[in-house]
Amino acid sequence: METVQELIPLVKEMMAQKPSRKLVKLYVVGGVLALFGMMLGLVETVCSPFTAASRLRDEEAAVAALRAVRERQALQARSLQEKDKQQEGILCSRPLANRQHAS
Repeated sequence: METVQELIPLVKEMMAQKPSRKLVKLYVVGGVLALFGMMLGLVETVCSPFTAASRLRDEEAAVAALRAVRERQALQARSLQEKDKQQEGILCSRPLANRQHAS
């Protein structure tokens, strides 16, 4: 039913046929469910831009957090490599310093 004008002749025709109570209840329940569906569709249409924007913000925040964690890990790895190089330099320089003559 696209318009209310189409609904009025349907109701008149139904009343002329004198439907049973069960059939009337079925039509009423169907109409109520259709109204709920329409209202949910309207709410979803109105709210969808806001939810899409919040999802985008959440994704951007998650990406920023991942980048920060990766940068921290990279800095820690660099500092560990520098410490290893310094320790290697110290270990390598000691035997050279203790060496008294060429072999």
